[in-house]
Amino acid sequence: MIGGGLARSLVKKAVAAAVAAGAALVAVVAFGATVFYALCLVVPPLAAAAITFLLFALAAVVVATVFLRRDAAEEEAEDEPAGIGQRAFMLFRERPILGTAAALAGGWIFLRNPALASLVAAAFTEKTHSRRRR
Repeated sequence: MIGGGLARSLVKKAVAAAVAAGAALVAVVAFGATVFYALCLVVPPLAAAAITFLLFALAAVVVATVFLRRDAAEEEAEDEPAGIGQRAFMLFRERPILGTAAALAGGWIFLRNPALASLVAAAFTEKTHSRRRR
């Protein structure tokens, strides 16, 4: 059978990941119950439930922001704009006021010197010099 070893390895990894995720879920639920019952010794049950909820919501927000910032940092490091058009688009997307001011200044320059319009149009339409795939 072609690829039998690869498929078997992928299935084993998927089963291991599912078992680990299930164990993590049980651990988090048990930890939540432990925190709730420990707080019930100090505060009324309703307050204990609210405090437990806030604790776990805060933990979820912290974990989400850490992972999202890491993904955004990796994405910014990998995806550099190649051409001047992409750079202009990123400027408008990230800083719209600055992008609008730059566009107005560029328009003023083009009104003063129309020969620059053809140079900029050529720069926007030029293809990037990347390797061709065979």
